[in-house]
Amino acid sequence: MMAQPLLVELLVEELPPKALRGLGEAFAHTLAEQLRAQGLAPADAVVTPYASPRRLAAHIAPVWPRAADQPVQLKLMPASVGLDAQGQPTAALRKKLAALGVTLEEAETWTARLVRRHDGKAEVLYWDSVVSGVTLADGLQKALDEALRRLPIPKVMTYQLADGWSNVRFVRPAHALVALHGAQVVPVQALGLQAGRHTHGHRFEAARDPIELPHADVYAEVLRREGAVIASFEQRRAEIRRQLQAAAERVGGGCRPIEDEALLEEVTALVERPHVLVCQFEPAFLQVPQECLILTMKANQKYFPLLDAQGRLTHRFLVVSNVSPDDPSAVVQGNERVVRPRLADAKFFYDQDRKRPLESRVLGLAKVVYHRELGTQAERVERVAAIARALARRLGGEELLRLADRAALLAKADLLTDMVGEFPELQGTMGRYYALHDGEDARVAEAIEDHYRPRFAGDALPRGEVGLVLALADKLETLTGLFGIGQLPSGDKDPYALRRHALGVVRMLIERELPLALPDLLDDAVAAFGERLRDPREALADFIHDRLAVLLREQGYSAHEVDAVLALRPPLLREVPRRLQAVRAFAALPEAAALAAANKRVGNILRKAEGVAPEAVDAQRLQEPAERALYEALQQVQPQADAALAAGDYTENLRRLAALKAPVDAFFDQVMVNAEDAALRANRLALLAALQRAMNRVADLARLAA
Repeated sequence: MMAQPLLVELLVEELPPKALRGLGEAFAHTLAEQLRAQGLAPADAVVTPYASPRRLAAHIAPVWPRAADQPVQLKLMPASVGLDAQGQPTAALRKKLAALGVTLEEAETWTARLVRRHDGKAEVLYWDSVVSGVTLADGLQKALDEALRRLPIPKVMTYQLADGWSNVRFVRPAHALVALHGAQVVPVQALGLQAGRHTHGHRFEAARDPIELPHADVYAEVLRREGAVIASFEQRRAEIRRQLQAAAERVGGGCRPIEDEALLEEVTALVERPHVLVCQFEPAFLQVPQECLILTMKANQKYFPLLDAQGRLTHRFLVVSNVSPDDPSAVVQGNERVVRPRLADAKFFYDQDRKRPLESRVLGLAKVVYHRELGTQAERVERVAAIARALARRLGGEELLRLADRAALLAKADLLTDMVGEFPELQGTMGRYYALHDGEDARVAEAIEDHYRPRFAGDALPRGEVGLVLALADKLETLTGLFGIGQLPSGDKDPYALRRHALGVVRMLIERELPLALPDLLDDAVAAFGERLRDPREALADFIHDRLAVLLREQGYSAHEVDAVLALRPPLLREVPRRLQAVRAFAALPEAAALAAANKRVGNILRKAEGVAPEAVDAQRLQEPAERALYEALQQVQPQADAALAAGDYTENLRRLAALKAPVDAFFDQVMVNAEDAALRANRLALLAALQRAMNRVADLARLAA
């Protein structure tokens, strides 16, 4: 059987651009997975997905025309049940064979396929047969059906087929199906279409229509040459990036296109053969904050604004056209004409908003509902301000308190501006511009913008101390309020982005090394709500520690290391990285494994002990040399370890504890902890408790034990 490459293409109407890459990859990889499962493709078959605005396709090589036959061995019953004394089949065996679909003629030749084997306990009858390998036509039909069923379609539509009676449900109406195994058409069908070898290229620029595909291997080449389509999503994306850079270089002056991977991804899904053109708008529009103009061009028109060498917006922008006319002037002028009213709207909003001071909008927040159980935005502002004042008192003096209070008052006022009403993404950003226009302190204006940070994983933290206080207060208010009314994330559902808010709190506390204890922060946040909430502190602390654990594991720390440190719930999260480094250094010591195991053993003994161990060890009751040696070693090591801990040197603290390995080993080898004498037993438990306290001040070392 000659293996050949397989090509499958589904030609449809324009697909949703934000879902295109995912649809293309899912289509190709599910096809390949299903073919492999049926023995029609090897495990190392090469899968090449294709996705353009009007097609989903997959090239898979190699693929066999028929899967290999598979021997099947079916265990029937014990031989003593299936055969009588003369070795002939019993009624029970005949009934079992009939259930397998064996005909009378086959049953008469049972000796050829019925086998007796010993399974280690007794002789058992097996039915041996061979299952014919599936043909490519049957296997591909099954794979195609499954691939279409499992497509991550954002929204399904129903449309009518050409017969006028049948309806089909799919992401978009489908118009052609190609299935080629080498040069041969595979007779499959989908969505009311029969497979063939003809497809269609670019709507306006294809050299011919329809396009005949002679072989699976020439799909991309023929489609590009005769259909004016770059079928590969990745190649089309790379070509757009190349053309954007080339166009910016032609403009000169160190210009560069704005970097936006999401925009590039979306534009790649909108064009089949990209052609980048340079357009411009009136320089007078540059008086509007560049964030407004950039967002207008990107969100509404899918343009790439051009920035100068200093990162400032220029009056030129790039358009990725889906047509390549000899004279592009009409396309250029059309796009310039379209963008002008958009920019004029932005300028109008900006001019109108500045006619009123930002502070004058604060009272209007009382009419904006934040959450039906948590009140209005005005009430929320009061809570954020109360938390910000508490944090400012913990961190600094009166100046920080004054600035944080002012920034909290104005932080949400831009929600009522025309610009933010049109572009919600600009909340905070426009607040900064309007605050500066009103003559507010620059630190207050900066904090208004920064209090939303970090907005996403990897985003920058607030720049200044005022912004840091306000961002912490805003996120703590959100977390406390929603946890207090039971609006917790569930599974992959997190409508209020609480995981992101918790991660923001963690990052600010750690990366800025803030001397703020998490329990104190939660106390401040709960106090701002008064009697409005059920106390969420315990659940919220668990949630924040869970997000911290996820972050630390993503940074490369092992689960054991993270568990050991977070088991102690250190109140100052800024200490966590240094504790982790100390645990990692300790784990590299030769004594570490034995001490961790001993620590775990101590914990088990203390948990099982009846009553509470005395706080202090009575040195006069230490009888065995090994327990006296451990006590003396602990007396010598503990002051050194405590001094290192007080100095914040967690690594030295754990290194000092390594000296306890020998006396700890000797203690467990030579001393019976659970002595019959109650006083002696209690004293030994007190010694173990003292040992446990000394060893577990940086981390719970028992968590490092295998």
